[in-house]
Amino acid sequence: MSALPGPADAVLQRALRVLVLRTRARQGWTRVRAGLIPIGQAAIAAGLAYLVATRLLGHAEPFFAPVAAWLCLGFSAQRDVRRVAELAVGVAVGVGMGDLIVHLIGSGWWQLTVVLFISAVLARVIDSGPLLVMQAGAQAIIVVGLPATADGPIGRWTDALVGGAVALLFAVLVPGDTRRRPRALGEQALTELAETLEVLARGMRERDASEARAALVRGRASEPVLEEWQTAARSARDLARVSVRRHHRDELGRLEEQAVLTDRAMRSVRVLARRATAVVTAEEHDVGPVADRVDRFAAGVRLLASDVGRGGAGLRARGVLEQTAGLADPHAVGSGDWQVQSLVMLLRSPLVDMLEATGTGPEKARAALPEL
Repeated sequence: MSALPGPADAVLQRALRVLVLRTRARQGWTRVRAGLIPIGQAAIAAGLAYLVATRLLGHAEPFFAPVAAWLCLGFSAQRDVRRVAELAVGVAVGVGMGDLIVHLIGSGWWQLTVVLFISAVLARVIDSGPLLVMQAGAQAIIVVGLPATADGPIGRWTDALVGGAVALLFAVLVPGDTRRRPRALGEQALTELAETLEVLARGMRERDASEARAALVRGRASEPVLEEWQTAARSARDLARVSVRRHHRDELGRLEEQAVLTDRAMRSVRVLARRATAVVTAEEHDVGPVADRVDRFAAGVRLLASDVGRGGAGLRARGVLEQTAGLADPHAVGSGDWQVQSLVMLLRSPLVDMLEATGTGPEKARAALPEL
């Protein structure tokens, strides 16, 4: 029979749940701050599309103009021009086919089947992108389900064209600072890594396995923001290729590379935390020197987080990380204790990743480590 969890285990589980909730809440607030500007831009674009359809085209109910603009831009800053164009064409195809067939043969279950089939096939002919097909089908269904308007058989189709055109103009001409969101997410992700290292160092120093487990939980909880940083940096760099902010491409490329390296480092740190959980409680293992090196590592990552948030390359962090890498010598730590030395070995890989994130070349980053 397995032992029932005691009061101490219940308290630990509650503390870990609170830790995860706080991490998620902090990440949510970061997303809100990063999303305010793109949400405002999408709302303005929808309003302008409605204005153009009513004033210039004279449509009384231009439902699909703001719908197309909002769907194409969305509420995030991930607005590469190809994605916006796919959505715009998909909406136009679906609305156009639906409006045309409804005016020719009416609406009903079999008309809906015909419209959906033709719209999807036409979308596949135009492009292989899944977004285009999905939007074409969805908009065709909406058109068949809505009552006919007095704007003629192509009225709603022209509304969709207006909305898509406005969205494309916003994506190309009003991208805002494409670096803002990747910078904010980068600072958040690197701060998560630094805090994970600090919790792990505290667990080693206090010989507290629960702190080591907390570091592991924190590292796992950071996965969404790490993935979001990579996606945001990649999308922003693609947008910068065709927008008026082309000169930001170098920094956006660096941010994308830093996101990949940070994700790789966090995975290595989670492995280190898992291993440390089994080592820290044994009195015969002197893990204090390892804790010191983990603390130094955390300090360097915090400097890098600050630099990334301000658009820097990480030069301030490079010196701290190089010094820490120079101390990651398993022969000098542990006095022959292979379990302690294994912790030092696990620390070397994320140190190299973070040195590369500061702009150090791979060979030079590896050379900063003592030879084995």
